Amino acid sequence: MELFHAHDWNLTPQEAIALQQRLRQEIVTVDRFGADIVQTVAGIDVGFEDEGTTTRAAISILKFPELTLVEQSVARLPTSFPYVPGLLSFREVPAVLEALANLTVLPDLLLCDGQGTAHPRRFGIACHIGLLTNRPAVGVGKSRLVGTHLDVPNERGAWVPLMHHGETIGAVLQTRPGTKPLYISPGHRVSLETAVDYVMRCTTKYRLPETTRYAHKLASQTPAAEIAQAIAVGQPDQNSTEQLQLKF
Repeated sequence: MELFHAHDWNLTPQEAIALQQRLRQEIVTVDRFGADIVQTVAGIDVGFEDEGTTTRAAISILKFPELTLVEQSVARLPTSFPYVPGLLSFREVPAVLEALANLTVLPDLLLCDGQGTAHPRRFGIACHIGLLTNRPAVGVGKSRLVGTHLDVPNERGAWVPLMHHGETIGAVLQTRPGTKPLYISPGHRVSLETAVDYVMRCTTKYRLPETTRYAHKLASQTPAAEIAQAIAVGQPDQNSTEQLQLKF
């Protein structure tokens, strides 16, 4: 995948913050893609190996709206940026870009495990990946990084705005009754309402969308045989799904 807005990764935390402040001006939070031509959606997740010295990025591409597995990619790179809250994209994105480059199918929409505009500087990992690749991207956070919100009605699809300094920065979405909500925010070229809509359309009977569930299994080093089986039959492996539902 050709990068739209490449930059140097050899940065100090202070330089990374300055870059976030500059690049945030280029983020588009309205729909700038043909929603009627979305045929593939990708889940992106990142994990670490070797006591954090190796970054492992996983990408799973699903056919949309069927949500059957099309292709997966894993990339491992030496971890080159320290753990700094609010700057995780500088630690994780290089490996994500490597995994994207290995794909034969370029996804129409990216659902990233992490934040988009629901970030202190409105530039989370979904914004970073979306801008670098110039593809529509959505942040799907399992926890809140910043902001406040009212209680979310305990019903599927209900959501309330996530607010920070008087600005709506995302949505707190109840994907499944009786579970913790997700924190959804635009990454790039997607509006908040469309982001919520696609997350719900990618969510079946579990808390997390299928894109995230597949990518998490891959990032967690699910055995290659299970992944190959899922691709062959075009559906999630049932044993792995049953194990994941307890956590998610």
